[in-house]
Amino acid sequence: MPQSDAIWYVGKDAVEIRPSELASAPGLLRVAARFSGVSRGTERLVSAGHVPVSEHERMRCPHQEGAFPFPVKYGYAMVGVVEDGPKDRIGENVFLLHPHQKIAAVEPSWVHTLPADLPLRRAALAANMETALNVSWDAEAAPGDHILIIGGGVLGLLTAGVLAQMPGTVVTVIDINPARKAVAEKMGAAFALPAAAPKDQDIVIHTSATGEGLRLGLESAGTEARVVEASWYGDKEVSVALGGAFHSRRLTLLSSQVGAVPTSRRARWTTARRMAKALELLRDPRFDALITGEIAFADAPTALPKVFAADSPGLMTVLRYT
Repeated sequence: MPQSDAIWYVGKDAVEIRPSELASAPGLLRVAARFSGVSRGTERLVSAGHVPVSEHERMRCPHQEGAFPFPVKYGYAMVGVVEDGPKDRIGENVFLLHPHQKIAAVEPSWVHTLPADLPLRRAALAANMETALNVSWDAEAAPGDHILIIGGGVLGLLTAGVLAQMPGTVVTVIDINPARKAVAEKMGAAFALPAAAPKDQDIVIHTSATGEGLRLGLESAGTEARVVEASWYGDKEVSVALGGAFHSRRLTLLSSQVGAVPTSRRARWTTARRMAKALELLRDPRFDALITGEIAFADAPTALPKVFAADSPGLMTVLRYT
């Protein structure tokens, strides 16, 4: 049985490269990885063993091996080149939801062709962009809305980049790190520190994965505004004040999660169509600013725990395979 090296989370903040068996069956595509994106929020929780028992099955990624908490082969943002399969697909640049691994052998339905002008490195943002698109749909944003995004990480900034293109919208990104100002402005959004967050917002999107951020979002929402919770906290409990003016202002607090297309879109949008749109949106070179770190695949066992540290700077880190 052929094998390929892959990244495994084997204990709290412990990463190893281990061999994984490759499927061998007629009709599979064999993809050689070039880059894969590291989801700092989700993979930090996986690496720390903080996936709740109740979510062990729902949090399984496509082509995962092992089980939570450890050992587990995880990740979901591989970009590569088809090196074996039907002749008309060999040499094709593709994205697939797959753990960090040098070679993948999968059914063709998992493999999404990249637009011709989308660089492979930038395409590693595709899973995050798919989530940002889903968040934008859940927010039900419309032209002219004042939109507050709390959390200037990759998801918050991608969502800002999408919504700031809507005519007349005023998008503001809030983060505790003033260095995120320049990136937010590249996305077409304004920037403010939490103390200067604007009030009376039509839509608030929370991506900071902190109780403080969510409380600020509720305080900043206008009457009958929509507050979209796009963070995932793992097994961490968050205290939120739902007394005071929460009910009198008739706020809507809604969770957003990429596992399903929103009900309002589900009749027309499949997950494949959503992914194709995410790849199309990434053709915009603005989004190169969100990739701030690169690690050679062989260095992942020592480098990834540093990426997941609470004080780690930067935004998206990618693994480089060649």
